[in-house]
Amino acid sequence: MKGKTLRELLVRVVLLLLGLCIAHLGVALFLQTNLGSDPFNVFVQGLFRTFPQIAGFPMTHGRVHLIVSLLIMVVLLVVDRSYVGIGTVLCMALGGPIIDVYTLWLAPFLNEGLPLPLRVGLLAVGCVILAFGMTIVIRSQAGTGPNDLVAVVLSDKSGKPFGPVRIGVDLAFVLIGFVLGGVVGVGTIICAFLVGPAAQLFFPLSQKICTFALERFAGLPSRT
Repeated sequence: MKGKTLRELLVRVVLLLLGLCIAHLGVALFLQTNLGSDPFNVFVQGLFRTFPQIAGFPMTHGRVHLIVSLLIMVVLLVVDRSYVGIGTVLCMALGGPIIDVYTLWLAPFLNEGLPLPLRVGLLAVGCVILAFGMTIVIRSQAGTGPNDLVAVVLSDKSGKPFGPVRIGVDLAFVLIGFVLGGVVGVGTIICAFLVGPAAQLFFPLSQKICTFALERFAGLPSRT
């Protein structure tokens, strides 16, 4: 992160980790309803089922997820390396373990045994929490997860609003994943149409949170 002091970098990384923890609480709520994978993981699941082995090496969902994320990072480094930061690597490395911890905590009382209307409500809440956490990660400017960066870069380069672009990217992930054998459920559709617009609404609030933290703890000059 060129031009930034160590203190500022640390504050931005803390903000990113905060956003990551919030976002993955939403993911855990979403997954516990068992109403369908999120769009990116439908895509990953489809690839995994189509290519269970690569060059004789057995694949897992996690390995395919990592390979796809690395490929996205390589493309972004070619297109515009300014989008890739330390947070991009942190998101890849910490996302799974954070979800596992939340799942361990939530599983005893939030699971598919709950009534369907409650599960749908929890799914929607999870998507909104995911969107809020994602915008803090993005506004921290310490780097963003590779799959989220696809929509961010396309939105920036095209000049189009983030919400509709995110919907388009998520639908593309779902369509390709479904064709390859990924499982699509009602949760997938809700997530595809809810996360993008919710994130667009949260961006101003997340910017204020990050600006306040940077002014208060990193000594950046006030913009007011």
